[in-house]
Amino acid sequence: MSSINKILRHIRTNLHKGMIVPAVLLFITFTLLPILFSIGLSLTDWNGYSSPDFIGLQNFIKFFEDERAMGAVENSVFFALLSVPLLNILGLSYAILLDRKFKGVNLVKAIVYIPAVISPLIMGYVWMFVLQDNHGAIYAVFEFIGRGEQYINFLGDPKMAMYIIIIVNAFQFVGLTMTIYAAGLQGIPQDLYESSAVDGATKFQQFKNITFPMLGPSIVINVITNIIGSLAIFDLVVSLTGGGPGYATESISLYIFRQSYGGQSGYAASVSLIMFVLVLVPVLISLRLMKKSRLHLED
Repeated sequence: MSSINKILRHIRTNLHKGMIVPAVLLFITFTLLPILFSIGLSLTDWNGYSSPDFIGLQNFIKFFEDERAMGAVENSVFFALLSVPLLNILGLSYAILLDRKFKGVNLVKAIVYIPAVISPLIMGYVWMFVLQDNHGAIYAVFEFIGRGEQYINFLGDPKMAMYIIIIVNAFQFVGLTMTIYAAGLQGIPQDLYESSAVDGATKFQQFKNITFPMLGPSIVINVITNIIGSLAIFDLVVSLTGGGPGYATESISLYIFRQSYGGQSGYAASVSLIMFVLVLVPVLISLRLMKKSRLHLED
């Protein structure tokens, strides 16, 4: 009987180890191999058709000497610096406001969340038809009341176009951010609030000392996903402005896309690797800061 138990324990142990194999194979196939392939491609002058020639680090040197590429990086970083705080402030505010019982609360949550399930490409085209000059819905209203000449071409103004993309992005994804914060709020024990109320804590003190610290995991998830999504913004830019006017709103993802389909696949691969680092660095810093903050709270 003892031998049978040993055999069964041995089978269970190896079965658990064997369950890791599919995950490892998927990681190698869809993550590791593409990265290694991109690294190799970035060191060539491949145009997508002819045989590639090894050119060393010339693609990376070209990137840092290209003013348009630097502009695309600046646009993406600027977009992320404004979008991440905006999404989290609005998402947390919605979650707190809707974390109470009143008639129609579920309907309001659904209305806030619905834009998140729509394709960003479609969302961008919808807003383009609303905002575009001469043919947009808002322009039609201005024209109807005889104020057409006073209409501001939001998407054609280099200084305003990026802010429009940021607002549309927040409109679309605030529901997703809200949902994660709402799930975090549901996990906070209500007796903490009741005890603090007995001790005379105000609503602001409860938020500062209970709600915000207990939402730590939700904040980490939202900040990291928003950083990744913001730095990789592509669909909304394509549909709303096409990267224009000029290159005023061209993101790094759109720049890579255009280089790749412009016969510079090797160069596009090198920019993709730079973008990978550009996304990875703030994510690692965020994780580090959040970990320190959590340890500080536990102390």
